[in-house]
Amino acid sequence: MSKMLDLLLEHKIVAILRGIEDHQADAAGQAMIDGGIRLMEITMNTPGAAVMIERWRSRFDGQAAVGAGTVLDAEMAKTAVAAGAQFLISPNLDEEVIAYGQERGVSVWPGVMTPTEIVKAWKAGAEAVKLFPMGTLGTKYLSEIRGPLDSIPIMATGGVDLHNIADYFAAGANAVGMGGKLLNLDWVREGRFDLITGRARQFVEAVRKL
Repeated sequence: MSKMLDLLLEHKIVAILRGIEDHQADAAGQAMIDGGIRLMEITMNTPGAAVMIERWRSRFDGQAAVGAGTVLDAEMAKTAVAAGAQFLISPNLDEEVIAYGQERGVSVWPGVMTPTEIVKAWKAGAEAVKLFPMGTLGTKYLSEIRGPLDSIPIMATGGVDLHNIADYFAAGANAVGMGGKLLNLDWVREGRFDLITGRARQFVEAVRKL
């Protein structure tokens, strides 16, 4: 296993930052780290994403792994890796992105939905997959596909909150990806970084108790 996969399986939460403004990103990232988050992604459709990723790699070195999300194609992957992204996550399956990650030694966790896509990603070299959109698919779907697909690490993304996070893992998730339920952008805009730290700590504790 790669170092990034080890971190994913150990800490089990990837924080997703989408649409955050550059001048608030560092404080938001630090607030989540203070709450125990150890993997954070900035989505590539966030303005200035590459600049923020590059800065985070320096600022948070040794505190958290920094990756890129919404990596739709190889060009986005190249931009993200050039900025220093340690892992790449996408909502879709693009085998060119997986191949590029393998070439550069960067973990790629592509987005999948069907059993066919999951196996295709695995055979292409993905060491884990992102099952998406879980908010629509539901945990019953995950538990059903886990029967035949029991050896592929799955990060379930979409619909996770404090009330159902245990259900995701009971259904077979190895990790979860979380956006707004973890990082409330209204709190960021209001400068309530203490609330962000507190929310992060709640999710980290919920996972620790599993």
